[in-house]
Amino acid sequence: MSRPIKRSLTLRGHRTSVSLEDDFWRAFREIAAETHTPINELAAQIDAERDLEAGLATAIRLYVLNHYRKRASAT
Repeated sequence: MSRPIKRSLTLRGHRTSVSLEDDFWRAFREIAAETHTPINELAAQIDAERDLEAGLATAIRLYVLNHYRKRASAT
């Protein structure tokens, strides 16, 4: 398992960074590609919908987890 690495994103014109493990970052990018959504736009959507108690990195991890859980339950 990898340690979190800082990744740069642009949310609504502002640069920010999130610390994500390689597996979560790859899965996040795969979801963005599958949905034909630019990664910064997907991050902005997640940011807008997240609970303010949770950080953006946590919200992205939960988004990835829920995406694959839904996929698994659909099969």
